[in-house]
Amino acid sequence: MERKISSPMAPTFMVSAPGKVIVFGEHAAVFGKPAVAAAISLRCYLLVTTFSKYRFLNHTWTIDTLPWPVFHHVSKKKFYYSVVDSLDPELLDAIRPHAEAVSRDLSKKQREMHVQSATAFLYLFLSLGSPQSPGFVYTLRSTIPIGAGLCSSASVCVCLSTALLLQTRTLTGPHPDQPLKEAEVQIERINHWAFVGELCIHGDPSGVDNTISSRGKAVLIQKSTSGAPSVTPLVNFPKLRLLLVDTRQPRSTATQVEKVRRLKDNHPTTIDLVLDAIGQLTASALELLSSANFNGNGTCDALDRLGMLTRMNHGLLDALGVSHPRLQRVCELVEHSGVGWAKLTSAGGGGCAITLLRPDVKEETLEELERRFTAEGFQKYDAILGADGVGVLWPAVFRNGSARENGEEIDQEKFENAIGAWGIEQLVGVGEDREGWRFWTRADD
Repeated sequence: MERKISSPMAPTFMVSAPGKVIVFGEHAAVFGKPAVAAAISLRCYLLVTTFSKYRFLNHTWTIDTLPWPVFHHVSKKKFYYSVVDSLDPELLDAIRPHAEAVSRDLSKKQREMHVQSATAFLYLFLSLGSPQSPGFVYTLRSTIPIGAGLCSSASVCVCLSTALLLQTRTLTGPHPDQPLKEAEVQIERINHWAFVGELCIHGDPSGVDNTISSRGKAVLIQKSTSGAPSVTPLVNFPKLRLLLVDTRQPRSTATQVEKVRRLKDNHPTTIDLVLDAIGQLTASALELLSSANFNGNGTCDALDRLGMLTRMNHGLLDALGVSHPRLQRVCELVEHSGVGWAKLTSAGGGGCAITLLRPDVKEETLEELERRFTAEGFQKYDAILGADGVGVLWPAVFRNGSARENGEEIDQEKFENAIGAWGIEQLVGVGEDREGWRFWTRADD
């Protein structure tokens, strides 16, 4: 049967998934203490349009040349409902030449990132797709800083798994009347295949990042005796205004984790006290988040208490040696401006800092702070903490007051030409006042 170039049953659509930050408890979580992680409103966006070939990262694969027989062998075939917790070496070997064909003109570091992403895409596509499918163009843009501990790779994998599962008609949502149990099953299906993509990129991921990006809001992370952390959704986690500042200081998670481990080996009594204090602080934050009123008259008091815990958490992390002069400078600028409470997030040693904003902060104060950040080489992002998880815009049309009767279509050219994070958000952003985006309603919402 000759492949169709396009199909009326496959309209242009878009998928989006959030990044994440660690709010409380990083590093202590490695030693069994609880940690809180939350989705943020910085997101990846994947536009899917019909075409005669598959393209990803400005690369085109001819469908018929992909190694379908290896993936469809009776002993290798994985279905959308299959439980996959490891990668098959034979399947990886089969797609490696196709993945390594991308981005040959880039630097070694950039090309390695592209090859890893292409490997995840091809592994997912060949596991879930079919050689008889029409071709598609996959156009990916992101507002999440890369390599800053904000789960940018997991959000990419969530977008890819969602798009491919939608194309194989194995997701029936999201829609307003969808039963909660059905929605939960579909979120977990997305999350499961996103983890497969993370395996391709990272080799041995914890599964936490793809879970947060799939589900949204926030989770409690607790390392278990088996080594795999338990991930518990936090009910009614509030949406809070956040500043995220990228120090643009490269860092290595493995290096920072090893630094704390060595410090603990050399000074066990003292470091155990610090780790215990972080664990107790995280428990206090959990109690506050579950009982305080972050809306209406109780907002100022609740945020002030949460903000103090945020500042204290940074001080304890600094005592572990995982801060950095650039992170310290961000905290100093925030403290001096009086806009809120700052701390490093994720592994430290560089990367990003987050700031919980006071509810009465003045915009002119924030503008002055941004000028200071820019002057010192920092990159500031406005964000919401506790953002929604994976979402779908199907078809990729906004019905939000456009002069056109049927709304504004988001085509590939517009999407590719959007300038920077601001341009992407203006064009397709998941926002409170944007109609069209739909999300799976979970049992804990």
